[in-house]
Amino acid sequence: MNRRDFLKVAGSGALIASSSGTAEARGNLEPPPEAVGMLYDSTLCIGCKACVVKCKDVNDMPAVTDEHNPQWDQATELSADTLNIIKAYTDGSAETKNAETDGFAFIKRNCMHCVDAGCVSVCPVQAMKKDPKTGIVSHDPDVCIGCRYCVAACPYNIPKYEYDDAFGQIQKCQLCNQKGVERIDNGQLPGCVEVCPTGANIFGTRDELLAEAKRRVAMKPGEENTFPLGTVGSPHGHVAPAADYQPHVFGEHEGGGTQVMVVSGVPHTELGLPDLPDRSYAAVSETVQHSIYSNMLAPAGLLAGLLYFARRNTQEEGQDKDKEEQS
Repeated sequence: MNRRDFLKVAGSGALIASSSGTAEARGNLEPPPEAVGMLYDSTLCIGCKACVVKCKDVNDMPAVTDEHNPQWDQATELSADTLNIIKAYTDGSAETKNAETDGFAFIKRNCMHCVDAGCVSVCPVQAMKKDPKTGIVSHDPDVCIGCRYCVAACPYNIPKYEYDDAFGQIQKCQLCNQKGVERIDNGQLPGCVEVCPTGANIFGTRDELLAEAKRRVAMKPGEENTFPLGTVGSPHGHVAPAADYQPHVFGEHEGGGTQVMVVSGVPHTELGLPDLPDRSYAAVSETVQHSIYSNMLAPAGLLAGLLYFARRNTQEEGQDKDKEEQS
């Protein structure tokens, strides 16, 4: 078959797919009613990295060291050995905390536990799962085939693969509730939340956290407020003046929403968080796939076209051969 004929067949398959009309666009998934998560307040974070140390302790992960500093963890990026990291934003003289100009700010990076998770959508064997009650996105290494589709699908660049291991696995934050840890199921807080001294990271239901995030964003800058420690309704709090917050709760809508949300005094894009549309990538990709493969019309049409042209070419070759023999 020549290229022109092939493009004709491919075009006919696409026409069948677009004209079938049997697949409907999938909207964003909704969070479970009891979905849990975390709220990270960049303005309260002091960059102590107690959360990083506790995360490694809970998940039994080694420190990332080098020959110059073998005594303590030197991790600067997420990896298969580091599921939670504190990074810093700086500008100019970096004199003022939580200021975009000539200021600095911290950002905590870990799994965002998306409401409509792309890693769950693309996983061909359901190794990535979303708990129907808590909404926590977890990974089952016993099911995983190592395809790493989840790595490519995550807009936050979170899942990490153990490339230095012949039997490597995917590693990611599972909100301290995976097999062998189960802190939340046992009534404990995620490790990073438990040790946060300023309430920069708190745990609760997504609805509670979103309400608390909006309360903070609406605070008058400089006014003294009490910020809860550990959980939204904790009787223990950290008293501090409110920062000049950005009028935005990251994770309320981005990419279909997340269960780990962020408030800050610096735009989220400056903190390394992506600028995402409200519609999740999972909803977009599944809509395209379901449209193309709906009732198998497009694949069937493409196959039928290929078979037709193959048969026609075979007949034409046979006729040409007969003419040559007769002459």
